Amino acid sequence: MKYRAFPNTGLSVSEVGFGLWTVSTGWWGNFTEGEALGLMRKAFDLGVTLFDAADTYGNGLSEELIAKAFPTHRDEIVIATKIGYDFLHHGNERRGQREIPQDFSAEALVRATDAALKRLRTDRIDLMQLHNIRMEQVHDDKVWSTMERLKAEGKIRNLGIALGPAIGWLREGADCIRERELASVQHIYNLLEQHPGRAIQQAAVEAGRETLFLIRVTHSSGMLEGHYNADTTFPPTDHRSHRPRSWLLNGIRKVEKLRFLERADRTLGQAALQWLLADPRVASTLPNIYEESQLREFAAAPECLPLTEGDLEEISRLYSKNFGVEEDAPKFKGTMQ
Repeated sequence: MKYRAFPNTGLSVSEVGFGLWTVSTGWWGNFTEGEALGLMRKAFDLGVTLFDAADTYGNGLSEELIAKAFPTHRDEIVIATKIGYDFLHHGNERRGQREIPQDFSAEALVRATDAALKRLRTDRIDLMQLHNIRMEQVHDDKVWSTMERLKAEGKIRNLGIALGPAIGWLREGADCIRERELASVQHIYNLLEQHPGRAIQQAAVEAGRETLFLIRVTHSSGMLEGHYNADTTFPPTDHRSHRPRSWLLNGIRKVEKLRFLERADRTLGQAALQWLLADPRVASTLPNIYEESQLREFAAAPECLPLTEGDLEEISRLYSKNFGVEEDAPKFKGTMQ
């Protein structure tokens, strides 16, 4: 494992992190507590130090799992979590991945932070992320003054945002980077889905910000692990079962164009992480982890053969031509494009 440091924060994270989304929400299959804790502890043994949760993942479950997994290793791990969704009053209203109401009032932010600290059984959160903020929160000074107060009190050490496509994220991310002091922005970005992630990261460069990025959906919902075929099916509770079949078939065709990245000592899944880590603005990757063999594969990615300049150029060429696949133009909700 290798590690990267956030500028001017004292915060260092493993290049491969562990997102609790998979083991606490039921959207990637159901895990027993023992299975979840076993995967987390194995990740730690393999050098993973970043564990990324959210208070709304399993209505607090993801944070409780971190506390149970590492009762004596607090100073050896980096805890990242997220607040913003009002699961306290609406947690039983969730259906699949549809959103529940949010609450970014000062009172709710303080209450949610204190509750997260209690579930995590810790006195500080290394990285607190505002979860799927809208433009309203980007420009609301009270939100940011409240978070700065929580930092001054020592309850949180660093501040970031986490963005998702269902609510719009290009303008939210770019404007927040320009207007606010952020250690981190978490967003979706991978070989197949490069927009608007690349534009968000470029906004930091253009604004002269030192903001680094945590990347989720690193393998395009498993597509870039290279194991899907036309007969692949997903359990009814798995979020991938709700995607159109065209997503599966078109994705398989695109992945075949990327098989040149595979080597005897590097899988396609590892190459997908290497592509992200070729960008120094990426602090860590958060692949979806749901079994030990896959965890071992991803944890070894930083030590694999890095991609060459020729590899990166070929990827850019393929992406510019949509990997030779003719399909309807993608629609990026909320980006005004």
